[in-house]
Amino acid sequence: MIYFDNGATSYPKPVNVLSNTVNALKNYSFNSGRGGYAASVHTAEKIYSVREKIGAMFGFEPQNIAFTMNCTQAVNMAIKGSVKPGDHVIISALEHNAVWRVVNHLKNDGIIQFDVADYSFDAAETALNFERLIRKNTSLIVCMAASNVFGVVFPIEKIGEIAKQHNIRFIVDAAQGAGVIPIDAKKNHIDILCAPGHKCLFGNMGTGFIAVKEGTYLNTLIDGGTGSESTNPNQPDFFPDRLEAGTLNNSGILSLGAGIDFINSKGMEHIYQHELAVTDCLFNGLSKNSDAVLYCPKPEKNKSVPIISFNYKDYSSEKTAALLAEHNIAVRAGLHCSPLAHRFFNTLERGTVRLCPSIFTTRRDCEFFLKSLKKI
Repeated sequence: MIYFDNGATSYPKPVNVLSNTVNALKNYSFNSGRGGYAASVHTAEKIYSVREKIGAMFGFEPQNIAFTMNCTQAVNMAIKGSVKPGDHVIISALEHNAVWRVVNHLKNDGIIQFDVADYSFDAAETALNFERLIRKNTSLIVCMAASNVFGVVFPIEKIGEIAKQHNIRFIVDAAQGAGVIPIDAKKNHIDILCAPGHKCLFGNMGTGFIAVKEGTYLNTLIDGGTGSESTNPNQPDFFPDRLEAGTLNNSGILSLGAGIDFINSKGMEHIYQHELAVTDCLFNGLSKNSDAVLYCPKPEKNKSVPIISFNYKDYSSEKTAALLAEHNIAVRAGLHCSPLAHRFFNTLERGTVRLCPSIFTTRRDCEFFLKSLKKI
């Protein structure tokens, strides 16, 4: 199979991720930090080492990183834990349903109001679009690092600077950016970062994290056992325990740590350059095909992640994907859980076909796809 659906989840997994998952199931299937016996203590140490790896990659203190089952859970925890009745929130025009549905739910419940900032291919204009919407009661700005549909990168440093100037909390959904493009919490003025483990970080499904800037308070979304302050009827007020109720996904967390090891061994820049190169090959081939419709300019470094959306002939996106599947090519079609993005790019009616290569994608894969496309 030629796999272009890495925007959904990365495949194949690096060899060290596979071996670490098996090793975790064999040797670290114990509740970390909730037993005085050696196996529990060693498990807690291994889990903490993953917090350290995440902290080093994104600029957070290890103890302020809590593990989640995916990025969607992390985003829910971040947004719902940050707002209070009467608050105003700003999101981008390309946000995933993991953000849009959350703020819409809060609005319908009468808790908040929210506005949507338009995207522009001009970074300064995009940032200004956010600033124009700020009100006296704006407490939160939520923005993705990069679009999961069209691959465009948001100027999170500029947006974060605006948020900081206005004393507004800044949440970044890094679902399509974490592990591909540099994200630095301090440089980008990020208060809360949410990311999945199973996409660009190469970990297993069922993994993710929320990273919180020192001194940031969050109300809880989930309460329960933490192994700490057990006589306290309230959830602990310190991280990560405040956000980690219940048993952790040890094997998944350790697979995430192995995925970060893989990125560090290859170099994030090297991975990004390779993925941009094969994306460039795909874009050039599609540009020469008169039956293909592209929606964004050619992907560029620092302006794009390795994602292309297109449509073919008068086919629905689902039909194109089904025909490609007959050639053993895996792509994603439809709305990609991002109707806001499709509405903005005028593709809401039929969606798009999304191509997401990875470090394991070759030029031969791209050439086979381009030749196969001409046959459908």
